[in-house]
Parts: sequence; structure tokens; C-alpha cells
Amino acid sequence: MDSMAKLAEIEQSFKKEVETCHDIQHLEDIRIKYLGRKGELTTVLRSISSLSIQEKKEVGRQANILKNLFSDKLTEVKEVIDDKRELQKTARIDVTLPGIPVKPGTVHPITKIMSQINDIFISLGFRIAEGPEIESEFYNFEALNIPLDHPSRDAFDTFYLDDKYLLRSHTSNVQIHVMQNQSPPLQVIMPGRVYRPDAVDATHSFMFHQVEGLMVGENIKFPNLKGVLETFCKSMFGSETKTRMRPHFFPFTEPSAEVDISCIICKGKGCRVCSGNGWLEILGAGMVNPKVFQAVGYDAKKYSGFAFGMGVERIAMLVYGIEDIRLFYENDIRFLKQFV
Repeated sequence: MDSMAKLAEIEQSFKKEVETCHDIQHLEDIRIKYLGRKGELTTVLRSISSLSIQEKKEVGRQANILKNLFSDKLTEVKEVIDDKRELQKTARIDVTLPGIPVKPGTVHPITKIMSQINDIFISLGFRIAEGPEIESEFYNFEALNIPLDHPSRDAFDTFYLDDKYLLRSHTSNVQIHVMQNQSPPLQVIMPGRVYRPDAVDATHSFMFHQVEGLMVGENIKFPNLKGVLETFCKSMFGSETKTRMRPHFFPFTEPSAEVDISCIICKGKGCRVCSGNGWLEILGAGMVNPKVFQAVGYDAKKYSGFAFGMGVERIAMLVYGIEDIRLFYENDIRFLKQFV
């Protein structure tokens, strides 16, 4: 075996041994074996006298490289071993002590309520659709019949990322994506996070969750919307819950309505929660505006539909009797552990 091949073999052998070294004595044995006066690397260096001048240069240079490499590696491993020994001295573990029990986690109240909402609508034949949280103006505004001069298009009222993209202010953007990629009939709900630069207080947050719904088909009328929402409200808040609809305005629905339920605290008698009138506003709804159908290429003369949307935090606050929305986001274990 020539000297260069011998050096390569020594290098591989050293690497294998040093990788398995875990104590100082073993490390010293390795040092002596490879770098000692009678070590393998020293032996190769002593044998180069019989080589040609060119071979002496090559073998000598490679041997010195390995010598430095071995020394550095041995120093590195020694430091690691020393650190472990010090740690063992200062932090001894009594393996006979009983373990620290791990407290099981619980589902976040927002997740619980959103799942309940989803389950109710799934039982009514709806499917779940999801879409991007970073959206273009077309999907967040234009296709939903929200013109450029609408207040929500103002840069101060929307989180713009640049001149083209923004954080969606509602999950209505998913309605447009769904209708662009699917022909009627369709029944979908769209849960997810939305963003609005509201001042944070007991009832407002810059980020919150929505569940919106959409049904499109032939001969879909307002009574269909009313029936779906009444079924949802009774399933969510109890069979005795009453609902009412008040005229309202939304650019993407016409006619539009605000939907109220009889106060779940006072059962409609009047209390502090419902401001004494016996009703609680929970969501907005209406028949899909024909201009929205026009934006997605639907025939508004053939198809009709309805849409609705609700804030999940609003529903959760009513169900659990919570008066401050900020509690949902503060990660206070004393609050969260109540929702088992």
C-alpha cells in the first residue's frame, strides 16, 4: 500500500473511532494511537525518507493536514466531554423521583364554536370551502359589488400589503373563488380568519373569525334563507330561540337583512346583555346581488341564491357569556382551562 492510500485509511479509521468516544481516557488512547511518538501518523512520516522528492512533498503535506485536523477534532471532543461532566456535577437527576404530570390541553373556545357552526351547516347539506387570506381587490371588493368609493376601500379601513394585495376583510372572497370554479347548484360555508384595523376593545379586534354561507341554484328564494337560518339558530342556541329579520344594506346582497335572536340570557324579557329590548344581533344575510353573479359569469336570470355571514367570536361570547373578546387571544390558562 502506498503512503497516500495509507493516509486515507488512517483518516477514515480516526473518524470512526472519535465519533464513538464519550470519555477522556478513550480520547487519550485515540490521541496516542494516531499522534503519539509511535502513532500511525508518525510512522508514515518517518517512512517518507525512502520516497522520491515529489512523493515526499505530497505525503508530507497531506500528513501535516491530517495532524492538524486530528488535533482540532480531539480538542473539540474534549470540550464537549468536559461540558457534559460539569453539567452532571451541577444538575444531577434523581430518576427515582415521581414524574411531573403533563396537563392535557383543551380545544380553544373559538375552535369549539366554529366546529359546532360547521357541523350544523354540514348537516343541512353545505360543504366547507377555504380560500386565501391574502387577496386581491377584485376578490375582496370588486366582484362583491363594492365600488372604489366605498368606505371599506379606504387604505385606513383595510390592511393593504401593497397597491395590489391586502388581508381579506371577510371570507366573502371565497364565495367568488367557488363560483368561478363551480357551476350551480352549490351550497358552501366559508370559515376562516379575517382582518380589519379596528381599535381593540371589549367587542372589537383587528383579527377575528367568520363563517359565511352561500347557496345558489334555480328558484332559490328568501324563504329558503329564512328557513336555513332559523334551523341554525335553534340548533346553536336552543329549540326555544326565536329569530327576526330587519331590513339592512350590504353591497353584495339585495334585499339584505340583519338577523336577530331572542336574548339567550333573559329569554326575550329584556336585560343588560340585550340592552333591554330582548333581541341580540348575530349575523347579516340576503339574496345574492345580480351584479355578483355577473362578475363570476352566472346567468342571473336563471340562477338565484342567498348568502349570510357571522362572527364566530360574537357567537362564542353569547354561548359562553363572555363580555370581553380580548380574553380569547390572551392565552391566559385560567380562562382557557374552563373549556373542557
